[in-house]
Amino acid sequence: MKKLDSSFYARNACNVAENLIGKILVHDSHDGITSGIIVEAEAYRGPEDKAAHSYAGKRTARTEIMYHEGGLAYVYLIYGMYYCFNVTASVPGKPEAVLIRALEPLEGIPLMIQRRGISDIRNLCNGPGKLCSAMGITNEHYGLNLCGNELYITEGVKDFRVMTSERVNIDYAEECKNFMWRYFAEGNKFVSKVKQNRPHVSTDGK
Repeated sequence: MKKLDSSFYARNACNVAENLIGKILVHDSHDGITSGIIVEAEAYRGPEDKAAHSYAGKRTARTEIMYHEGGLAYVYLIYGMYYCFNVTASVPGKPEAVLIRALEPLEGIPLMIQRRGISDIRNLCNGPGKLCSAMGITNEHYGLNLCGNELYITEGVKDFRVMTSERVNIDYAEECKNFMWRYFAEGNKFVSKVKQNRPHVSTDGK
């Protein structure tokens, strides 16, 4: 499959998130290759988005990579134990990102099972922390160029109908918690089970 090039990521996070559904995330690690079809992603739109780490132009050692070009890995730790993998979007100086929330496992499933310590394939990658564990993604990948040969995204293998809903676990974000910036593949069994009660067809980014 052809890798996505830098121009794919040089758009606002909503465009990138929607168009990542159906694409394939690949990690070529020393343990082996793992990959999965992206079936769920959330957009975070930077300074004007109260749910974004870069809200109000916040710039720290953690968020610094978001101020660079699109197509870089933004990895951070939550609850002191789970990594989350994000793709930077837009252009330098506009700190936007897309959180990859779920994958449909594709390649290297035995390795994913070993890393996760479970045998239920449906639960390997149906959440941001789960997929990082299964794919072997850690803070060592922070800032990695996703157009390289270690961690990258390729064209997809499935033509999903993309749906939208509110994002997950951002009740602190006031009015921004209602933005329909979560994109997912309709009817896909590997999507996380949260907030599928009020989806509608997305038209953003076409």
